[in-house]
Amino acid sequence: MSIKIGIMGYGNLGRGIECAIKQNADLELVAVFSRRDPKTVKILTEGVGVYHVDEVLNFKDKIDVLVLCGGSATDLPAQTPEYAKYFNVVDSFDTHAKIPEHFENVNKTAKENGHVAVISSGWDPGMFSLNRLYAGAVLPNGTSYTFWGKGVSQGHSDAIRRIDGVKDARQYTIPIDSALEAVRSGSDPELSTREKHERECFVVVENGADKQRIENEIKTMPNYFADYNTTVHFISQEELDRDHKGIPHGGFVIHSGKTGWNQENTHIIEYSLKLDSNPEFTSSVIAAVARAAHKMHKDGLTGCKTMFDIAPSYLSPLTPEDLRAKLL
Repeated sequence: MSIKIGIMGYGNLGRGIECAIKQNADLELVAVFSRRDPKTVKILTEGVGVYHVDEVLNFKDKIDVLVLCGGSATDLPAQTPEYAKYFNVVDSFDTHAKIPEHFENVNKTAKENGHVAVISSGWDPGMFSLNRLYAGAVLPNGTSYTFWGKGVSQGHSDAIRRIDGVKDARQYTIPIDSALEAVRSGSDPELSTREKHERECFVVVENGADKQRIENEIKTMPNYFADYNTTVHFISQEELDRDHKGIPHGGFVIHSGKTGWNQENTHIIEYSLKLDSNPEFTSSVIAAVARAAHKMHKDGLTGCKTMFDIAPSYLSPLTPEDLRAKLL
């Protein structure tokens, strides 16, 4: 029997979820919900309806997991705890500094209403988080480093678009090569946030908008840009559409650790991603997490969870017997 999925929000991430569902035989798309007029939203899956967000509660008994595809800046902090009252939910909240606060808010309503809510699903937070955990557990005398990019950050681009006067934007996160090389050498360098990455922003503004104010708001935005060397380019919509239409991304988790009685041996663990489409890969992770959320709920679990709390077997459509025979 298939796991019935609802999608809340139909932007890049929502479309990615729809594509991921097509590739997973045990998942079934039941409905898409949008703040836009449903008549203007065209989806790819035949026979599935698009509804206004106000209609979502009519599907309380028809959806196993509701996937929330809003932005981390303003949407998910309100949406996830609210919809966890009525559904098992999964989100991709990616403001790292605010994850503990978001967890507490979501955990309260999910537990009170007997639902499972998995937050911060994707590749970072998400897959990268798991690799930091595994590496640190295996090599406790060591240091983990995370590098992102070069690529488009959906969350940071969304945060720029929320600034008054901004029409559209793309933000690239770029690792600093010298820092990456130092980490791979095993020298265990101490690196500040500013020494590891830089950020480059391409911004389209409304006619008459104050570019100086917008640039200052970007560069001083806490949790997003304030701790980085950030460059802002103001360009036309035509230039943005022509030169920045893709959403590639990727990065590295590198852990350098010592073993031996006198710590004489050095080991480097490296996990890397190279992604043609940030939202489609994020969506593929979320689809697996939605499966896990359903399994956890069936097993009687409730409350807020992260990928740290998900048993690996819950992510897979394979049976435990198949996992042991094919992958172990």
